[in-house]
Amino acid sequence: MKVIAIDSSGLVASVAIVEDELLIAEYNIQYKKTHSQTLLPMLDEIKKMTELSLETVDAIAIAAGPGSFTGLRIGSSTAKAFGFALNIPLVEISTLEALAYNLYGTDKLICPLMDARRNQVYTGIYEFNNYELSALLSGCVISIDEISTMLNQTNREVILIGDGVAVYIEMLKSLLTVPYHLAPAHQNRQRAASMAVLAMKHLKEGKTVDASNHAPIYYRMSQAEREKADKTKPDVNIRPMTAADIEVISRIESRVFSMPWKAEDFLAMVSEEFAHYYVAEIKGKPIGAIGMRNIKGDAQITNFLVDVPYQRRGIGRKMIDFMINDTKEAVEIYSLEVRVTNSAAISLYESIGFKFVGKRADFYEKPTEDALLYQYLCSNYH
Repeated sequence: MKVIAIDSSGLVASVAIVEDELLIAEYNIQYKKTHSQTLLPMLDEIKKMTELSLETVDAIAIAAGPGSFTGLRIGSSTAKAFGFALNIPLVEISTLEALAYNLYGTDKLICPLMDARRNQVYTGIYEFNNYELSALLSGCVISIDEISTMLNQTNREVILIGDGVAVYIEMLKSLLTVPYHLAPAHQNRQRAASMAVLAMKHLKEGKTVDASNHAPIYYRMSQAEREKADKTKPDVNIRPMTAADIEVISRIESRVFSMPWKAEDFLAMVSEEFAHYYVAEIKGKPIGAIGMRNIKGDAQITNFLVDVPYQRRGIGRKMIDFMINDTKEAVEIYSLEVRVTNSAAISLYESIGFKFVGKRADFYEKPTEDALLYQYLCSNYH
């Protein structure tokens, strides 16, 4: 199998060709020019140098985000153009996972840090288990203070990687209490070769998308979108979940949580007689979900998620209100667990009327954390 990989999500423009287990070519540049000036000439150059016949390419790997809005759009449009022209699929790879893969096989934690401005970073926490990459913290956008606290709670040595390291190094020095190392120059930026190798794994597993269905994952809105959102509330529709929603919702789940449910988990739960699952959508696009199991009036909220770009816009509250209103005649108590560090969710639950009733030590993994238990008593129960 042969894959062309494209990454313009950050400061580096990077393209690569991998065939089976061999890196045929890689071209990286970070020097004064924009990605719109460099990306296509780079692709043309490696095509000429390797005498590549595009008809032999099986897939295009693309950095799906997070990253620069402009950079992601340039890379995305380039990949889609190749996908359409060659009638081949795209393989979407998380920019953060590809960065972590630069440090293949290390026994230390890996923390990619991409500058998201305003003292925030696109980040996650990753490790290799038996040489397979896994996430302790899935990709997200949070403050330097928050990611430092999470790293300190792991009590493990960590390697920092990405363009955000140089931007926030002084803050990191003062905040981190765990041993840390900075990835060297040949490993500390995006490399299309790492992305191509990950894409090979996805391709073998059939994890591809049509060019028409690919869209970058921005993790937050652009400045123009934020300004517009401040003036208008999103038109959110909430409806029962169907089997057709499960693939999209499971992908959102994997972006939001470090211990995500798989598609088959959602399918099994949605099929249950006592389960009630709902999807939030904007203009027909699912952007969140909530679900619970109701056993004789005792309802356990099993899932609650909002895709990263749509968080903190009131959508979560709308989903909870909708579910409670739709099921209140059959439910006496709604119960849920929440990570002790998830202050935003805790604040939301308490503002709705959920009451703290207990704690479960070390309930969560990746990283290990306590769960706080909350309950909501429904007065309409018959």
